[in-house]
Amino acid sequence: MTEKETIFSSSLKYQGIWNFSDLYQFAYDWLVEEFDLWLTEGKYVEKLKGDSKNVDIEWEGVRKVTDYFMYQVKIKFRIIALQKVEVERNGIKEKTNKGSVKISVKGVLQRDYQGKFESGAIRKFMRSLYEKWIIPSRIEDYEEKLADKCDEFLAQVKAYLDLEGKR
Repeated sequence: MTEKETIFSSSLKYQGIWNFSDLYQFAYDWLVEEFDLWLTEGKYVEKLKGDSKNVDIEWEGVRKVTDYFMYQVKIKFRIIALQKVEVERNGIKEKTNKGSVKISVKGVLQRDYQGKFESGAIRKFMRSLYEKWIIPSRIEDYEEKLADKCDEFLAQVKAYLDLEGKR
């Protein structure tokens, strides 16, 4: 069985004017291009409520770092009261959205994700020695890189939303 350890867990909330499809594309592109994740969408649910809608989206991204380590990142979008609005920017009317969004990110470092050390008690013991005495600094380094990338993703999305709301 692979060893999974949650390294990063955080979220951001934003309420105001922002474009849903642009945010969706920005977040997806950033995770694929900058984080080099292979993303899958496990959930996409829209619920209509009058002239607005609530949207729940769940993504899971994985990235094989080495033959022993793999990053797993889970992203959840919770969008409440998403409405279509028209705003004027530089004298031009533009269609966009307003609402509230919460984005949660959880970063998990998987060790021995292929289960090579799971075939017997001696191999499990060897894995514990390997992790404790041979590669502890490497584990720490991968944990730090994963946390930094997850934090950078949230910072980029926050900056994007702040910029979008101020235009």
